[in-house]
Amino acid sequence: AVPLCGAAVPLRAVPLRGPRLPEERRRRRTRVSPLFSSAMFRFLTLAVVAALIGQSQALSRGFRAPSRRSTALRVIGTGGPGLQYNENNPEYNDPNMANIGSLSQKLDAADIERRKEEEARRQREQKMEIERAEKIRKRQHYMSIPDSQPVGSMRDFMYDADVEGVLRRLDETLIGLQPVKDRIKNLAHLLIVDQMRSSIDLETSIPSLHMCFTGQPGTGKTTVACRIGELLAQMGYCRQGHVVVATRDDLVGQYVGHTAPKTKEVIKKSMGGVLLIDEAYYLYNAANNRDYGQESIEILLNVMENQQDDLVVVFAGYKDRMEKFFGYIPGMASRVGNHIDFPNYGPQELVQIAELMANEMQYKLAPDAMPVFQEYISLRMNKPYFSNARTVRNAMDLARKKMALRLFEKATSPMGGGRIIGEELVTLTGADFAELLHQVRTATDDTILA
Repeated sequence: AVPLCGAAVPLRAVPLRGPRLPEERRRRRTRVSPLFSSAMFRFLTLAVVAALIGQSQALSRGFRAPSRRSTALRVIGTGGPGLQYNENNPEYNDPNMANIGSLSQKLDAADIERRKEEEARRQREQKMEIERAEKIRKRQHYMSIPDSQPVGSMRDFMYDADVEGVLRRLDETLIGLQPVKDRIKNLAHLLIVDQMRSSIDLETSIPSLHMCFTGQPGTGKTTVACRIGELLAQMGYCRQGHVVVATRDDLVGQYVGHTAPKTKEVIKKSMGGVLLIDEAYYLYNAANNRDYGQESIEILLNVMENQQDDLVVVFAGYKDRMEKFFGYIPGMASRVGNHIDFPNYGPQELVQIAELMANEMQYKLAPDAMPVFQEYISLRMNKPYFSNARTVRNAMDLARKKMALRLFEKATSPMGGGRIIGEELVTLTGADFAELLHQVRTATDDTILA
Protein backbone atom coordinates (compact mmCIF):
# COMPACT_ATOMS: atom_id res chain seq x y z
CA ALA A 1 0.00 0.00 0.00
CA VAL A 2 1.18 3.48 -0.80
CA PRO A 3 0.10 6.30 1.50
CA LEU A 4 -1.88 8.92 -0.45
CA CYS A 5 -3.25 11.96 1.26
CA GLY A 6 -3.07 10.23 4.56
CA ALA A 7 -4.86 7.10 3.36
CA ALA A 8 -3.40 3.84 2.29
CA VAL A 9 -4.35 2.88 -1.24
CA PRO A 10 -3.59 -0.76 -2.30
CA LEU A 11 -1.77 -1.25 -5.67
CA ARG A 12 -2.04 -4.19 -8.27
CA ALA A 13 0.99 -5.86 -9.50
CA VAL A 14 1.13 -4.72 -13.16
CA PRO A 15 3.84 -6.21 -15.33
CA LEU A 16 6.15 -3.65 -16.83
CA ARG A 17 6.46 -3.69 -20.67
CA GLY A 18 10.05 -3.15 -21.60
CA PRO A 19 11.65 -3.29 -25.11
CA ARG A 20 11.56 -6.73 -26.84
CA LEU A 21 14.77 -8.58 -27.34
CA PRO A 22 16.15 -9.00 -30.90
CA GLU A 23 16.07 -12.83 -30.67
CA GLU A 24 12.39 -12.88 -29.90
CA ARG A 25 11.62 -10.46 -32.70
CA ARG A 26 13.57 -12.63 -35.15
CA ARG A 27 11.72 -15.77 -34.09
CA ARG A 28 8.38 -14.15 -34.67
CA ARG A 29 9.39 -12.91 -38.09
CA THR A 30 10.68 -16.36 -39.30
CA ARG A 31 7.80 -18.34 -37.96
CA VAL A 32 6.11 -20.20 -40.91
CA SER A 33 3.23 -22.56 -41.23
CA PRO A 34 3.75 -26.36 -41.30
CA LEU A 35 2.24 -26.60 -44.79
CA PHE A 36 4.81 -24.17 -46.19
CA SER A 37 7.65 -26.08 -44.51
CA SER A 38 6.62 -29.41 -46.09
CA ALA A 39 6.42 -27.87 -49.57
CA MET A 40 9.81 -26.27 -49.16
CA PHE A 41 11.36 -29.62 -48.09
CA ARG A 42 9.95 -31.40 -51.15
CA PHE A 43 11.26 -28.64 -53.39
CA LEU A 44 14.76 -28.85 -51.97
CA THR A 45 14.77 -32.69 -52.23
CA LEU A 46 13.81 -32.58 -55.89
CA ALA A 47 16.49 -29.96 -56.55
CA VAL A 48 19.19 -32.17 -54.99
CA VAL A 49 18.04 -35.22 -56.97
CA ALA A 50 18.04 -33.22 -60.20
CA ALA A 51 21.56 -31.98 -59.48
CA LEU A 52 22.80 -35.52 -58.87
CA ILE A 53 21.22 -36.80 -62.09
CA GLY A 54 22.79 -33.95 -64.04
CA GLN A 55 26.20 -34.69 -62.58
CA SER A 56 25.91 -38.40 -63.50
CA GLN A 57 25.00 -37.44 -67.07
CA ALA A 58 28.03 -35.16 -67.31
CA LEU A 59 30.33 -37.90 -66.04
CA SER A 60 28.82 -40.43 -68.44
CA ARG A 61 29.30 -38.09 -71.39
CA GLY A 62 32.91 -37.42 -70.30
CA PHE A 63 33.84 -41.10 -70.81
CA ARG A 64 32.37 -41.24 -74.32
CA ALA A 65 32.98 -39.66 -77.69
CA PRO A 66 31.58 -36.11 -77.72
CA SER A 67 29.90 -36.65 -81.10
CA ARG A 68 27.75 -39.60 -79.96
CA ARG A 69 25.02 -39.40 -77.36
CA SER A 70 24.95 -42.40 -75.08
CA THR A 71 21.65 -44.09 -74.42
CA ALA A 72 22.94 -47.05 -72.47
CA LEU A 73 21.78 -45.69 -69.12
CA ARG A 74 18.04 -45.16 -68.77
CA VAL A 75 15.70 -44.40 -65.89
CA ILE A 76 12.71 -46.70 -65.92
CA GLY A 77 9.55 -44.83 -66.82
CA THR A 78 11.22 -41.51 -67.73
CA GLY A 79 12.89 -42.30 -71.06
CA GLY A 80 15.94 -40.20 -70.17
CA PRO A 81 19.48 -41.27 -69.32
CA GLY A 82 19.92 -42.84 -65.91
CA LEU A 83 21.85 -45.45 -63.97
CA GLN A 84 20.47 -48.66 -65.46
CA TYR A 85 23.13 -50.75 -67.37
CA ASN A 86 22.04 -51.97 -70.81
CA GLU A 87 24.71 -54.16 -72.43
CA ASN A 88 22.67 -54.87 -75.59
CA ASN A 89 22.63 -51.25 -76.74
CA PRO A 90 24.85 -50.95 -79.88
CA GLU A 91 25.60 -47.30 -79.12
CA TYR A 92 27.13 -48.11 -75.77
CA ASN A 93 30.90 -48.11 -76.15
CA ASP A 94 32.25 -47.07 -72.77
CA PRO A 95 35.64 -48.86 -72.40
CA ASN A 96 35.49 -48.47 -68.63
CA MET A 97 32.55 -50.89 -68.48
CA ALA A 98 34.51 -53.79 -70.00
CA ASN A 99 35.03 -55.46 -66.61
CA ILE A 100 31.40 -55.03 -65.51
CA GLY A 101 29.12 -58.03 -65.72
CA SER A 102 26.48 -59.86 -63.84
CA LEU A 103 27.31 -62.02 -60.85
CA SER A 104 26.16 -65.14 -62.68
CA GLN A 105 28.56 -64.42 -65.55
CA LYS A 106 31.47 -64.01 -63.17
CA LEU A 107 30.60 -67.24 -61.37
CA ASP A 108 30.34 -69.11 -64.68
CA ALA A 109 33.73 -67.81 -65.78
CA ALA A 110 35.32 -68.84 -62.48
CA ASP A 111 33.72 -72.27 -62.79
CA ILE A 112 35.16 -72.71 -66.29
CA GLU A 113 38.66 -71.85 -65.06
CA ARG A 114 38.27 -74.30 -62.21
CA ARG A 115 37.20 -77.06 -64.59
CA LYS A 116 40.18 -76.31 -66.88
CA GLU A 117 42.60 -76.59 -63.96
CA GLU A 118 41.03 -79.86 -62.85
CA GLU A 119 41.23 -81.23 -66.41
CA ALA A 120 44.92 -80.26 -66.70
CA ARG A 121 45.68 -81.86 -63.34
CA ARG A 122 43.80 -85.01 -64.36
CA GLN A 123 45.76 -85.21 -67.63
CA ARG A 124 49.08 -84.83 -65.80
CA GLU A 125 48.16 -87.59 -63.38
CA GLN A 126 47.02 -89.80 -66.25
CA LYS A 127 50.29 -89.20 -68.11
CA MET A 128 52.34 -90.03 -65.03
CA GLU A 129 50.32 -93.19 -64.53
CA ILE A 130 50.90 -94.25 -68.14
CA GLU A 131 54.64 -93.62 -67.78
CA ARG A 132 54.79 -95.69 -64.60
CA ALA A 133 52.90 -98.52 -66.26
CA GLU A 134 55.20 -98.37 -69.29
CA LYS A 135 58.29 -98.55 -67.08
CA ILE A 136 56.88 -101.56 -65.27
CA ARG A 137 56.06 -103.23 -68.57
CA LYS A 138 59.54 -102.62 -69.98
CA ARG A 139 61.11 -103.91 -66.79
CA GLN A 140 59.08 -107.08 -66.94
CA HIS A 141 59.86 -107.47 -70.63
CA TYR A 142 63.57 -107.01 -69.96
CA MET A 143 63.53 -109.68 -67.28
CA SER A 144 61.68 -112.09 -69.57
CA ILE A 145 64.08 -111.83 -72.53
CA PRO A 146 66.23 -114.97 -72.79
CA ASP A 147 69.94 -114.51 -73.21
CA SER A 148 69.98 -116.55 -76.41
CA GLN A 149 67.23 -114.66 -78.21
CA PRO A 150 68.34 -113.89 -81.81
CA VAL A 151 68.31 -110.25 -82.87
CA GLY A 152 69.99 -110.18 -86.28
CA SER A 153 73.35 -109.47 -87.77
CA MET A 154 75.04 -106.10 -87.63
CA ARG A 155 75.48 -106.12 -91.38
CA ASP A 156 71.72 -106.49 -91.93
CA PHE A 157 71.01 -103.37 -89.93
CA MET A 158 73.80 -101.47 -91.67
CA TYR A 159 72.50 -102.54 -95.08
CA ASP A 160 68.89 -101.61 -94.30
CA ALA A 161 69.93 -98.09 -93.25
CA ASP A 162 72.55 -97.79 -96.03
CA VAL A 163 75.15 -96.99 -93.39
CA GLU A 164 77.87 -98.70 -95.41
CA GLY A 165 77.06 -96.55 -98.42
CA VAL A 166 77.25 -93.33 -96.42
CA LEU A 167 80.56 -94.31 -94.84
CA ARG A 168 81.94 -95.35 -98.21
CA ARG A 169 81.03 -91.99 -99.71
CA LEU A 170 82.69 -90.33 -96.74
CA ASP A 171 85.93 -92.16 -97.53
CA GLU A 172 85.67 -91.33 -101.20
CA THR A 173 85.01 -87.61 -100.82
CA LEU A 174 87.42 -86.95 -97.97
CA ILE A 175 91.16 -87.46 -98.26
CA GLY A 176 92.90 -88.15 -94.96
CA LEU A 177 91.09 -86.98 -91.81
CA GLN A 178 91.26 -90.48 -90.36
CA PRO A 179 90.51 -89.34 -86.77
CA VAL A 180 87.36 -87.57 -88.01
CA LYS A 181 86.25 -90.61 -89.97
CA ASP A 182 86.77 -92.83 -86.92
CA ARG A 183 84.56 -90.56 -84.79
CA ILE A 184 81.81 -90.63 -87.41
CA LYS A 185 82.02 -94.42 -87.64
CA ASN A 186 81.80 -94.76 -83.85
CA LEU A 187 78.69 -92.59 -83.86
CA ALA A 188 77.16 -94.72 -86.62
CA HIS A 189 77.89 -97.91 -84.69
CA LEU A 190 76.21 -96.49 -81.57
CA LEU A 191 73.08 -95.64 -83.53
CA ILE A 192 72.99 -99.12 -85.09
CA VAL A 193 73.24 -100.79 -81.68
CA ASP A 194 70.38 -98.60 -80.44
CA GLN A 195 68.27 -99.75 -83.38
CA MET A 196 69.06 -103.38 -82.57
CA ARG A 197 67.99 -102.81 -78.95
CA SER A 198 64.82 -101.15 -80.15
CA SER A 199 63.99 -104.14 -82.35
CA ILE A 200 63.52 -106.31 -79.24
CA ASP A 201 61.72 -103.52 -77.33
CA LEU A 202 64.61 -102.56 -75.06
CA GLU A 203 64.95 -99.08 -73.64
CA THR A 204 66.80 -96.70 -75.96
CA SER A 205 67.59 -93.01 -75.72
CA ILE A 206 68.76 -90.67 -78.44
CA PRO A 207 72.34 -89.60 -77.65
CA SER A 208 73.40 -85.99 -77.82
CA LEU A 209 74.09 -85.43 -81.52
CA HIS A 210 75.06 -81.75 -81.27
CA MET A 211 78.68 -81.31 -82.35
CA CYS A 212 81.57 -78.90 -82.42
CA PHE A 213 84.00 -78.94 -85.35
CA THR A 214 87.32 -77.17 -84.78
CA GLY A 215 90.09 -76.68 -87.29
CA GLN A 216 91.58 -74.43 -89.94
CA PRO A 217 89.60 -73.35 -93.00
CA GLY A 218 89.31 -75.87 -95.81
CA THR A 219 89.68 -79.00 -93.66
CA GLY A 220 86.32 -80.48 -94.70
CA LYS A 221 84.01 -79.38 -91.87
CA THR A 222 81.09 -78.54 -94.14
CA THR A 223 81.54 -81.76 -96.13
CA VAL A 224 81.53 -83.85 -92.96
CA ALA A 225 78.40 -82.05 -91.75
CA CYS A 226 76.65 -82.97 -95.01
CA ARG A 227 77.64 -86.61 -94.63
CA ILE A 228 76.44 -86.66 -91.02
CA GLY A 229 73.07 -85.23 -92.07
CA GLU A 230 72.81 -87.90 -94.76
CA LEU A 231 73.75 -90.62 -92.26
CA LEU A 232 71.20 -89.49 -89.66
CA ALA A 233 68.46 -89.27 -92.29
CA GLN A 234 69.19 -92.80 -93.51
CA MET A 235 68.99 -94.16 -89.97
CA GLY A 236 65.79 -92.30 -89.10
CA TYR A 237 67.24 -89.77 -86.68
CA CYS A 238 66.51 -86.83 -89.02
CA ARG A 239 63.46 -86.29 -91.21
CA GLN A 240 65.34 -84.80 -94.17
CA GLY A 241 69.07 -84.69 -93.45
CA HIS A 242 69.68 -81.39 -95.24
CA VAL A 243 72.37 -78.95 -94.05
CA VAL A 244 71.80 -75.22 -93.52
CA VAL A 245 74.99 -73.15 -93.15
CA ALA A 246 74.60 -69.93 -91.15
CA THR A 247 76.84 -67.20 -89.72
CA ARG A 248 76.31 -64.32 -87.32
CA ASP A 249 74.80 -62.16 -90.06
CA ASP A 250 72.07 -64.79 -90.59
CA LEU A 251 71.18 -65.06 -86.88
CA VAL A 252 71.77 -61.69 -85.20
CA GLY A 253 69.80 -58.53 -85.96
CA GLN A 254 70.91 -54.92 -85.93
CA TYR A 255 68.25 -53.42 -83.65
CA VAL A 256 65.98 -54.37 -80.77
CA GLY A 257 63.45 -57.03 -81.70
CA HIS A 258 65.23 -58.07 -84.91
CA THR A 259 67.37 -60.95 -83.62
CA ALA A 260 64.65 -63.34 -82.46
CA PRO A 261 62.77 -63.46 -85.80
CA LYS A 262 66.00 -63.98 -87.77
CA THR A 263 67.22 -66.79 -85.50
CA LYS A 264 63.83 -68.53 -85.48
CA GLU A 265 63.61 -68.32 -89.27
CA VAL A 266 66.98 -70.04 -89.69
CA ILE A 267 66.00 -72.69 -87.13
CA LYS A 268 62.73 -73.27 -88.98
CA LYS A 269 64.63 -73.89 -92.23
CA SER A 270 66.98 -76.32 -90.45
CA MET A 271 64.31 -78.45 -88.73
CA GLY A 272 64.67 -82.08 -89.69
CA GLY A 273 68.33 -81.66 -90.63
CA VAL A 274 71.62 -80.12 -89.56
CA LEU A 275 72.31 -76.46 -88.73
CA LEU A 276 76.00 -75.64 -89.23
CA ILE A 277 76.99 -72.33 -87.61
CA ASP A 278 80.33 -71.31 -89.07
CA GLU A 279 82.63 -69.18 -86.90
CA ALA A 280 80.13 -69.48 -84.04
CA TYR A 281 82.30 -67.50 -81.60
CA TYR A 282 81.21 -64.29 -83.35
CA LEU A 283 77.75 -64.78 -81.86
CA TYR A 284 79.02 -63.60 -78.47
CA ASN A 285 80.79 -60.29 -77.95
CA ALA A 286 82.30 -60.20 -74.45
CA ALA A 287 83.28 -56.53 -74.81
CA ASN A 288 79.68 -55.38 -75.37
CA ASN A 289 77.06 -56.28 -72.78
CA ARG A 290 74.29 -54.95 -75.01
CA ASP A 291 75.20 -57.12 -77.98
CA TYR A 292 72.18 -58.80 -79.57
CA GLY A 293 74.05 -62.08 -80.07
CA GLN A 294 73.20 -63.18 -76.53
CA GLU A 295 69.52 -63.33 -77.47
CA SER A 296 70.30 -65.61 -80.40
CA ILE A 297 72.37 -67.89 -78.16
CA GLU A 298 69.51 -68.21 -75.66
CA ILE A 299 67.13 -69.25 -78.43
CA LEU A 300 69.63 -71.82 -79.72
CA LEU A 301 70.11 -73.26 -76.22
CA ASN A 302 66.38 -73.69 -75.80
CA VAL A 303 66.00 -75.45 -79.15
CA MET A 304 69.03 -77.67 -78.58
CA GLU A 305 67.54 -78.86 -75.29
CA ASN A 306 63.86 -79.26 -76.20
CA GLN A 307 64.05 -80.29 -79.87
CA GLN A 308 67.24 -82.32 -80.03
CA ASP A 309 65.38 -85.20 -81.68
CA ASP A 310 64.56 -83.07 -84.73
CA LEU A 311 67.59 -80.80 -85.12
CA VAL A 312 71.34 -81.28 -84.93
CA VAL A 313 73.35 -78.10 -84.31
CA VAL A 314 77.03 -78.08 -85.33
CA PHE A 315 79.33 -75.25 -84.24
CA ALA A 316 82.45 -74.70 -86.33
CA GLY A 317 85.48 -72.44 -86.01
CA TYR A 318 89.08 -72.14 -84.89
CA LYS A 319 89.92 -74.30 -81.89
CA ASP A 320 91.29 -71.61 -79.56
CA ARG A 321 88.39 -69.25 -80.23
CA MET A 322 85.81 -71.98 -79.80
CA GLU A 323 87.29 -72.86 -76.41
CA LYS A 324 86.90 -69.23 -75.31
CA PHE A 325 83.36 -69.21 -76.66
CA PHE A 326 82.39 -72.25 -74.59
CA GLY A 327 84.13 -70.69 -71.58
CA TYR A 328 81.87 -67.64 -71.80
CA ILE A 329 78.73 -69.79 -72.15
CA PRO A 330 78.99 -72.95 -69.99
CA GLY A 331 75.46 -74.03 -70.88
CA MET A 332 76.49 -74.35 -74.50
CA ALA A 333 79.44 -76.64 -73.78
CA SER A 334 77.28 -79.02 -71.70
CA ARG A 335 74.80 -79.45 -74.58
CA VAL A 336 77.46 -80.35 -77.16
CA GLY A 337 78.44 -83.97 -76.70
CA ASN A 338 80.74 -84.47 -79.68
CA HIS A 339 83.89 -82.38 -80.13
CA ILE A 340 85.81 -83.26 -83.30
CA ASP A 341 89.09 -81.60 -84.24
CA PHE A 342 90.01 -81.44 -87.93
CA PRO A 343 93.79 -81.54 -88.49
CA ASN A 344 95.55 -79.79 -91.34
CA TYR A 345 96.29 -81.74 -94.49
CA GLY A 346 99.79 -82.84 -95.40
CA PRO A 347 101.45 -82.08 -98.76
CA GLN A 348 100.75 -85.53 -100.20
CA GLU A 349 97.12 -85.40 -99.06
CA LEU A 350 96.69 -82.04 -100.77
CA VAL A 351 98.04 -83.50 -104.01
CA GLN A 352 95.50 -86.32 -103.71
CA ILE A 353 92.76 -83.73 -103.14
CA ALA A 354 93.85 -81.96 -106.35
CA GLU A 355 93.60 -85.24 -108.29
CA LEU A 356 90.15 -85.88 -106.76
CA MET A 357 88.94 -82.42 -107.75
CA ALA A 358 90.29 -82.89 -111.27
CA ASN A 359 88.43 -86.21 -111.63
CA GLU A 360 85.17 -84.68 -110.41
CA MET A 361 85.51 -81.92 -113.03
CA GLN A 362 86.57 -84.44 -115.72
CA TYR A 363 90.16 -83.24 -115.90
CA LYS A 364 93.43 -85.06 -115.44
CA LEU A 365 96.90 -83.93 -114.43
CA ALA A 366 99.68 -84.54 -116.93
CA PRO A 367 102.86 -86.24 -115.67
CA ASP A 368 104.82 -83.00 -115.92
CA ALA A 369 102.15 -81.18 -113.85
CA MET A 370 102.53 -83.29 -110.70
CA PRO A 371 106.03 -82.15 -109.61
CA VAL A 372 105.17 -78.49 -110.35
CA PHE A 373 102.01 -78.67 -108.26
CA GLN A 374 103.78 -80.52 -105.42
CA GLU A 375 106.44 -77.81 -105.19
CA TYR A 376 103.79 -75.11 -105.32
CA ILE A 377 101.72 -76.60 -102.52
CA SER A 378 104.80 -77.23 -100.32
CA LEU A 379 105.77 -73.56 -100.57
CA ARG A 380 102.21 -72.29 -100.27
CA MET A 381 101.63 -74.07 -96.97
CA ASN A 382 104.20 -71.79 -95.30
CA LYS A 383 102.66 -68.58 -96.62
CA PRO A 384 99.88 -66.56 -94.92
CA TYR A 385 96.18 -67.23 -95.56
CA PHE A 386 96.67 -70.88 -96.38
CA SER A 387 93.30 -72.67 -96.38
CA ASN A 388 94.07 -76.34 -97.08
CA ALA A 389 91.56 -77.72 -99.62
CA ARG A 390 90.24 -74.26 -100.48
CA THR A 391 93.72 -73.22 -101.58
CA VAL A 392 93.91 -76.33 -103.74
CA ARG A 393 90.55 -75.50 -105.31
CA ASN A 394 91.68 -71.95 -106.08
CA ALA A 395 94.88 -73.29 -107.64
CA MET A 396 92.90 -75.68 -109.82
CA ASP A 397 90.63 -72.86 -111.01
CA LEU A 398 93.64 -70.71 -111.95
CA ALA A 399 95.24 -73.64 -113.79
CA ARG A 400 92.02 -74.18 -115.78
CA LYS A 401 92.06 -70.51 -116.80
CA LYS A 402 95.69 -70.82 -117.95
CA MET A 403 94.79 -73.96 -119.92
CA ALA A 404 91.90 -72.17 -121.64
CA LEU A 405 94.19 -69.26 -122.57
CA ARG A 406 96.85 -71.64 -123.86
CA LEU A 407 94.35 -73.53 -126.03
CA PHE A 408 92.83 -70.31 -127.37
CA GLU A 409 96.22 -68.94 -128.37
CA LYS A 410 97.12 -72.21 -130.03
CA ALA A 411 93.85 -72.34 -131.96
CA THR A 412 94.07 -68.74 -133.18
CA SER A 413 97.78 -68.73 -134.07
CA PRO A 414 98.82 -69.31 -137.69
CA MET A 415 100.88 -72.33 -136.65
CA GLY A 416 98.08 -73.91 -134.67
CA GLY A 417 95.78 -74.60 -137.56
CA GLY A 418 92.69 -73.81 -135.45
CA ARG A 419 92.11 -77.41 -134.42
CA ILE A 420 91.88 -78.73 -130.81
CA ILE A 421 91.69 -82.42 -129.96
CA GLY A 422 89.77 -83.91 -127.04
CA GLU A 423 92.87 -84.89 -125.13
CA GLU A 424 93.89 -81.27 -124.85
CA LEU A 425 90.51 -80.26 -123.38
CA VAL A 426 90.90 -82.54 -120.34
CA THR A 427 94.65 -82.31 -119.61
CA LEU A 428 96.27 -79.83 -117.22
CA THR A 429 99.98 -79.57 -117.96
CA GLY A 430 102.92 -78.27 -115.99
CA ALA A 431 102.80 -74.99 -117.96
CA ASP A 432 99.35 -74.32 -116.50
CA PHE A 433 100.79 -74.39 -112.94
CA ALA A 434 104.07 -72.62 -113.78
CA GLU A 435 102.70 -69.13 -113.11
CA LEU A 436 101.38 -70.21 -109.70
CA LEU A 437 104.77 -71.60 -108.78
CA HIS A 438 106.49 -68.38 -109.87
CA GLN A 439 104.10 -66.29 -107.75
CA VAL A 440 104.66 -68.30 -104.59
CA ARG A 441 108.46 -68.27 -105.08
CA THR A 442 108.62 -64.49 -105.38
CA ALA A 443 105.96 -63.67 -102.79
CA THR A 444 106.78 -61.85 -99.55
CA ASP A 445 105.11 -62.35 -96.19
CA ASP A 446 102.49 -59.66 -96.86
CA THR A 447 101.61 -60.86 -100.39
CA ILE A 448 98.08 -62.16 -100.81
CA LEU A 449 98.14 -65.40 -102.78
CA ALA A 450 95.44 -67.65 -104.15
